[in-house]
Amino acid sequence: MATNAEIIKEVADHVTKRGGAYSQWYAGVAANARERLFNDHNVDEKNGVWIFRNCASTDQARAVEDHFLAKGMKGGPGGGDDDTTYVYAYKITSTTKE
Repeated sequence: MATNAEIIKEVADHVTKRGGAYSQWYAGVAANARERLFNDHNVDEKNGVWIFRNCASTDQARAVEDHFLAKGMKGGPGGGDDDTTYVYAYKITSTTKE
């Protein structure tokens, strides 16, 4: 399983590649990243800009999320439950639901 630093680098590289300031992105954690992204947040699966990574534990997912929240991504700590091992981020658009 990837380390915090490796997951942070993957997400940061994706943000850089896809553009926008961190403040134009949303970060969160979930037990089911696809459900959270495409149903709850209304991210367009085919045309939207998003990324998610499976973490080794809830603590790791929350630590990665906290990193990006501190960098300025929208969102907030405390989401998910004990089964939460995915961290995700998406670029906010007029059709996404934060």
